[in-house]
Amino acid sequence: MALTSRPRGTNDIIPGDIELWLELEEKIRQVCHAFGYKELRTPLFEHTELFQRGIGDATDIVEKEMYTFEDRGHRSITLRPEGTAPLVRAYIENNLGSGSLPVKLFYYGPMFRYERPQAGRYRQFTQFGCEALGSADPLLDVETIALPLALYESCGLTGFEVELNSIGCPSCRGAYREKLIEFFAPHTDHLCKSCQGRLERNPMRLLDCKVESCQAIMEDAPVITEYLCTDCAHHFSGVRSYLDEFGIPYKLNPRLVRGFDYYTRTVFEVVSSELGSQNAIGAGGRYDGLVEEVGGKPTPAVGYAVGVERLLLALKSQGKLQADMPGPNLYLAHFGGATKMKAAYVAQTLRKQGLWVELDYADRSVKAQMKAANKLNSRFVLVIGEDELANNRAVVRDMQSGQEASVSLDDVGELTKIVGECAK
Repeated sequence: MALTSRPRGTNDIIPGDIELWLELEEKIRQVCHAFGYKELRTPLFEHTELFQRGIGDATDIVEKEMYTFEDRGHRSITLRPEGTAPLVRAYIENNLGSGSLPVKLFYYGPMFRYERPQAGRYRQFTQFGCEALGSADPLLDVETIALPLALYESCGLTGFEVELNSIGCPSCRGAYREKLIEFFAPHTDHLCKSCQGRLERNPMRLLDCKVESCQAIMEDAPVITEYLCTDCAHHFSGVRSYLDEFGIPYKLNPRLVRGFDYYTRTVFEVVSSELGSQNAIGAGGRYDGLVEEVGGKPTPAVGYAVGVERLLLALKSQGKLQADMPGPNLYLAHFGGATKMKAAYVAQTLRKQGLWVELDYADRSVKAQMKAANKLNSRFVLVIGEDELANNRAVVRDMQSGQEASVSLDDVGELTKIVGECAK
């Protein structure tokens, strides 16, 4: 094991990239604020049963992908593989539903899944999600779709499309489940091993399988929308009406299901034409039974999530979200000794005012320091030599305009004003 190599499926976010992350995070917060969502942060690990019961023990995540371990108290603990179940647990534990409803929350942070690494997919990845709890109104479903679309548009992203379906409720899914078992039973020998095991436990999981042989069989499988109960059909009609009213184009996909068992009724994905086969840049839906399943009161809810790495990949492929890479506000060049001490004092004073100030730590020549200032793209440069130190004055040069000004080294307020005004 090489100590200089990061674990497979992880990634370093280095300077030059981190600025894009921060720019996207700022846009996320702006959009969430506009839609009335407040941030919630949960622990990186939870009790394993939360995910087993919430996500479903017949899902790929629970069966194959979770990072689960036993702590020193002999409790089974899992690094969170997704954000919805922890958010619901926090909603219940902190009694967040005691006020006005719906409660709108968003999260942003690292998740962990043992998956095969590929473009935009890591074993430690960052996920952004928003959840609205306490209302069954189809308008809320559509707002949950509209929020990520507003985010993507604010980033300048194009070429994305909404795919939409309803997977009904437990009442109408019973008949559909039997039809699926009846359809797939004659094809059992041609199903992958995972699908064979899920046929009796949760046949809808077969529709989410990406194995080519299973995909071929599914082409003729019955679709859930033909088995929706009256209430689910009415709800789905309301969702489509609001989407039409909002002017949000969408494509009906009767094969669309989600990878977690907690989903009910509306499910959707946002796909990008820029990412090939792994094209999802966000997905979500309604999960009206999850709060009760975790231990709370019956509470309708709907949410959405996106892997930030996947979204950034789509943005980079279109040359969008170009973050500014500014240089220091001021570079202080000196000749060492007492001039370096004065430069350090000025730098410390200006940094307390929130300005980015650099100076030389290797006692290089002034010529080398000027090259360093140019390389850093510093807006201003000030040279402190013996004469400047003796006179307590130096010349600050604006590297963009070429203008110069004489400033007092004893009263750095004047320098703060010049450099600070240009930094705004």
